[in-house]
Amino acid sequence: MSSLFVYLFVLSCFSLKTHLPFVTSQKNSIIGDTIDANKWISIASTIVSSGGNFEMGFFTPGNNSNYYIGIWYKKLSIQTVIWVANRVTPVSIYEMDFAQFKIQNGNLVLLNGTRHIIWSTSLNFSTDSNTSQVVATLFDDGNLILSNGDINNSRNHLWTSFDHPSHTFMPGSKFGFNKRTKLKQALISWKNSNDPSPGPFTHEVNMDKYSGQGVNMWNDSVIYWNSGPWTGNNFTGVPYEPNPMFNYTYVNNDNEVYYQYNFFNPALISRFIMDFDGQTKQFLWMDSTNEWKVFYADPKQVCDVFGYCGAFGICNELSSAASVCDCLPGFKPKSDEDWNLKSFSGGCMRKIGLKCGNSSVVDGEKDKFLMQKNMRLPANNESMIVQNEVECENTCLKNCDCVAYAYNSGNIGCLIWSGEILNLQQLSQDNTNGSTIYVRLAASEFSSNKADEHQKQTSKKLKIAIPIGVIAALLFLSCFSYIYYRKRRNRKIKESTTKSVMQNTEGEAELIDIQDDDKGNIEVPFFSFESILMATDDFSEQNKLGQGGFGPVYKGIFSGGREIAVKRLSSHSGQGINEFKNEVMLIARLQHRNLVRLLGYCIQSNEKILLYEYMANKSLDTFIFDRKLCMKLDWRKRFEIIEGIARGLLYLHYDSRLRIIHRDLKTSNILLDEELNPKISDFGLARVVEGKITQANTNKVVGTYGYMAPEYAIDGLFSIKSDVFSFGIVILEIISGRRNTGFFHQEEASNLLGHAWRLWKEDKAMDLVDQSLQESCNKEEAIKCLNVGLLCVQEDPKDRPNTTNIIMMLGSENIISLPRPNQPAFMTRKCANNTSSSAAAKSDIVSNNELTVTIETGR
Repeated sequence: MSSLFVYLFVLSCFSLKTHLPFVTSQKNSIIGDTIDANKWISIASTIVSSGGNFEMGFFTPGNNSNYYIGIWYKKLSIQTVIWVANRVTPVSIYEMDFAQFKIQNGNLVLLNGTRHIIWSTSLNFSTDSNTSQVVATLFDDGNLILSNGDINNSRNHLWTSFDHPSHTFMPGSKFGFNKRTKLKQALISWKNSNDPSPGPFTHEVNMDKYSGQGVNMWNDSVIYWNSGPWTGNNFTGVPYEPNPMFNYTYVNNDNEVYYQYNFFNPALISRFIMDFDGQTKQFLWMDSTNEWKVFYADPKQVCDVFGYCGAFGICNELSSAASVCDCLPGFKPKSDEDWNLKSFSGGCMRKIGLKCGNSSVVDGEKDKFLMQKNMRLPANNESMIVQNEVECENTCLKNCDCVAYAYNSGNIGCLIWSGEILNLQQLSQDNTNGSTIYVRLAASEFSSNKADEHQKQTSKKLKIAIPIGVIAALLFLSCFSYIYYRKRRNRKIKESTTKSVMQNTEGEAELIDIQDDDKGNIEVPFFSFESILMATDDFSEQNKLGQGGFGPVYKGIFSGGREIAVKRLSSHSGQGINEFKNEVMLIARLQHRNLVRLLGYCIQSNEKILLYEYMANKSLDTFIFDRKLCMKLDWRKRFEIIEGIARGLLYLHYDSRLRIIHRDLKTSNILLDEELNPKISDFGLARVVEGKITQANTNKVVGTYGYMAPEYAIDGLFSIKSDVFSFGIVILEIISGRRNTGFFHQEEASNLLGHAWRLWKEDKAMDLVDQSLQESCNKEEAIKCLNVGLLCVQEDPKDRPNTTNIIMMLGSENIISLPRPNQPAFMTRKCANNTSSSAAAKSDIVSNNELTVTIETGR
């Protein structure tokens, strides 16, 4: 009998386990676009908007086993949810056979497996109200509207999902605050990518301190970002500019305050969300790659999000690790699952609890404090009046709630923190805002550290106990080899230095040294000149990758077989110590998939060397201008390269910690990795502009003829629109496979820019496309790229799109909606003979500024 019972029990469990996936994986039936008294949503049915854009039904996000009612894009390959009803009350998998989303007594309600209401629109009706005709309709803009009567009459609308968003703000919807009804729209983040339950971050229109501005908040208490005031065209804190792609509206009157955005091209798919990382983000769907692309995010840096790494977490944007978040020493993540999903706001917890109080000791020791230098101090501190640092420490130690203290006799005095520490950030050594904080840990944490040190010392002693004879033999051979190597190396270094001194145009060596303070500011390793000589085999011709504008580039093989590109700056390159330090200190702070990564640097005597990640395929110009190699870049790959360069520029102009203008963007400065992904390089001429400034002026014009914008070449005025001009030239060169400065059409003395404009006006755009692309070319994409390229090279910088708009236009499927370009600058040349770049520049440009031009050469 007992055996039979066990058998039936196991069989029933197996049946239950196999039954549920079958139910959830079967193809759902579509019951139209409307829910009424006779139709509802169940595990086996959904509703779809009339045009097929959106679908509504039950879903399970990621590996979450709970079910939610939501609305998502129907036609996209990635399920993207824009609205969730029951964020706080999910339905268990075991209840799904009986769960229903339906209309009941005039309200939309969600019933669980026991027919209890776990979510409702909660509308109140009078006893004599007729609710039998109430229906809910899903529209093609993603809005779910509950109405009683004619759905096209807004007076009959009882409730809409647009008025009650979850974490997504959709085009066409209003986002704000009704001053009469007090109805407020707020975007509340998901907990993580697999959990739609409300997270700690909120985006809303603030009516108190910020008078109708958009704000980001943590736990409805701390405002850590605001949009800035409305100027009539845009918010000052948001990098949108008036353009023909989309329109923003802001209304603030006696009845309501709201903002709204719409795309003129209905084919564009975009959404604005409060993400679980605390950033508000605007996404654009890219049909070419079947993925969402972020083209706007605020705050720009995640460490500016309050509590991004949670309690006792450290945010470090300078870290080379995969994540910018880490726990303080002595702490570990509260949820490994959340941290694996890049959701860090849950924070960290202690590995070992504190032994609080003067009498509580561990092995005769009280709690101790761990020093953390160069930190942005957390908020919510308490100031104490003390005489010195020892008294400050003792004050914290005697308080069982105190978890950290900081002391500075001349500035902050004594500060202590109780409870949880939030918003810790590791700052760079050169950041003068950094302070030292002392974090309280259990004494045993320090004991374990001592044990580890003791173990290391013991290990070292064991290693010393190697037979004396073997050591002596190895030492003898090593010393002999080392002495021979040093003599040979020193002789070569001396010869190299002497040669460099003799070649100096001023007749004396430019002795260069970076002081210790500067080395502390540079966040990449210093490589010795000897190690570079060894890695490049004394800069042999066999290891030479190419010749850049500032000197040759070599392939170096360092310890462990690691391949690194070594850029050796020539003494005649024109790049002095300031430009060199600029490139090192600037690019070390940049991290993006479309920017080349700096791995190290070296300065010795007059040698200035940069070490970059090795790009197996060298630079873009070596491919597109070579009749054989160009065959490896079909149209799909060229379009992806254009998009990648645009994303890199967007990061430089808007999304990096610094607003950077490159000033020398060209095909030879676009490197290609093993998979032919583009990476922008050569930041020696780049300039950082402060805050929201997008332009500046210089008395020394530097760059490459053929890529410089007219306002920069003539007046010395550079801006993000100067980079946009250069990017436009790069687009035309990628499409055509021709150099802008080396191209001459037989019928007229014209550069590539003038030739492209003539073909555009004559409606012969496809004649510009490289012959090698005839089979693979997508005609609409090619015309779109030419259109965007010509928009970028318009003479007036105000007419050129910014990088945000460029990303949107490249992702647009409707090329008819793109704006028409005006006549470009530098369209023709005055002479047809191919003179040097500098001579050509002088014939075309009249300027009082000093002009430095780099000659286009391969790498």
